[in-house]
Amino acid sequence: MLDDEENAMRRRTVMGGLALLPLAGKAAAAAVKATRAPPAALRIASTGFAENGKAELGGIAYRVQQEGWLARELRQRGVRLEWLPVTGDTGATMNEAFASGRIDMAAYGDLPSVILNAGGVRTQVIVPAGRGTDQFLLVPTSSRATSLAELKGKRISVHRGRPWELGLRQLIADQRMSPTDFRLINMDLKPGTAALATGAVDALFMINGYPLEDKGIGRIIWSSKGLPERKMRAELWARRDFTQAHPDIAELVATAWLRAQHWAALDGNREAVIKDGTRNGTPDSVVRRSYDDPGLQWKERWSPLYDDAVYRHYRRVLAFAQEQKLIRQPLTAEELLEPRFVAAGLKKLGLASYWEPAKV
Repeated sequence: MLDDEENAMRRRTVMGGLALLPLAGKAAAAAVKATRAPPAALRIASTGFAENGKAELGGIAYRVQQEGWLARELRQRGVRLEWLPVTGDTGATMNEAFASGRIDMAAYGDLPSVILNAGGVRTQVIVPAGRGTDQFLLVPTSSRATSLAELKGKRISVHRGRPWELGLRQLIADQRMSPTDFRLINMDLKPGTAALATGAVDALFMINGYPLEDKGIGRIIWSSKGLPERKMRAELWARRDFTQAHPDIAELVATAWLRAQHWAALDGNREAVIKDGTRNGTPDSVVRRSYDDPGLQWKERWSPLYDDAVYRHYRRVLAFAQEQKLIRQPLTAEELLEPRFVAAGLKKLGLASYWEPAKV
């Protein structure tokens, strides 16, 4: 069980700028009272990477940007589209930007968004981003461990308060063990990687574990491949007051995201998607392995459906956040998920039957 000091530190790490909530509250109230006139600008943040000293977009946001459809549609309405690529600690940065009113939408992870909402800045998922990202448990290459059970009493590095901490704790529960059976060390990914390489920790729990294995830094002994309910999720989130004031703009953005996810889901575009994944310097072989999941069809990887799998995931995230005292205000999955924009967009694009709900 975490002590009060560490819980406080974790909340500060993820919540970032929530000290700006009074300002955000005033901004929200003003937006509700505002007319339905289109905003001068739509500001969308997304996870990115640094290239030649400049931040670049990644993922579906990059594809939306490259297609240009959304920018053109907004321009016809007198709205300027502004992209904000975010590198580093994306959760804290985007939470701060939402809280200060500097962004209207953001594509990022589940747990920071839950904490933001519990703090009083209300956002909602307007497009689920596929079937999730795999998580990995690695040990040093010199280790003889082949399972989590063999790490009992050992040091496991995990960046607490980040979405993948939930994945580790679910893995521990799946093995009918307790977090107290291990020494959980709170480290960001870079120092955690260094600790694994030097033997300062006995294991590392993270996303995207293949590069470390390829470099001989660690050996993967578990991953969420083939386990849809054990993957980490990131979605397109929007301020609730913005979608209430400008539902037409929200539907337009959702439709742009759906166009991009449908494009990615086509077999003929698979190689282009893989090439996009290498833009941040990730080797082609790593990108291919990341997408290779025998239990998940390529098309379904990009599903935007609000099915039972999505609702169950967010109920688990909410339960975890309350258990870890990361949030104090009760929330429900239904409050966080807003399916009307995807429903309208799929109908408009003739894709209402293209994806199938996940079987859970």
